[in-house]
Amino acid sequence: MKGILFAFLGGAFITLQGVANSRISQGIGTWQAAALTQLTGFVAALVLLFIFRDFKRQGFTQVKPLYLSAGAYAAVIIFSNVTAIQHVGVTLTVALVIIAQLVLTFLMDHYGWFGLPKKRMGWTQFAGIAIMILGVVILKF
Repeated sequence: MKGILFAFLGGAFITLQGVANSRISQGIGTWQAAALTQLTGFVAALVLLFIFRDFKRQGFTQVKPLYLSAGAYAAVIIFSNVTAIQHVGVTLTVALVIIAQLVLTFLMDHYGWFGLPKKRMGWTQFAGIAIMILGVVILKF
């Protein structure tokens, strides 16, 4: 239940962030909005880190270099979402983002990327993604 709640919150806040960034970018520019959002996110994460006292300095040295690039992905995420929202709207952007996430996670699970255990994918997973894509096509028209 806890996982479902946090997944729901994460999805809701991604949408809120995308809309807020789109509005901010209209005044200062898309990359400036991305930088501002990253900065405020960094500050918020630091504050929460100290509130929950979950700081483990030795953990930083154990992170694989490949995974250190994850924070940089956020800049691309923000820019892409802002640009998409401005061109196709919030609903279609979120639908396409979800499909992209599912397709990529499908490949990650299937091939065991990033050290994940490989999972066998069946026709039901393919059908689920196909139905979602069909739903977006219907939504668009």
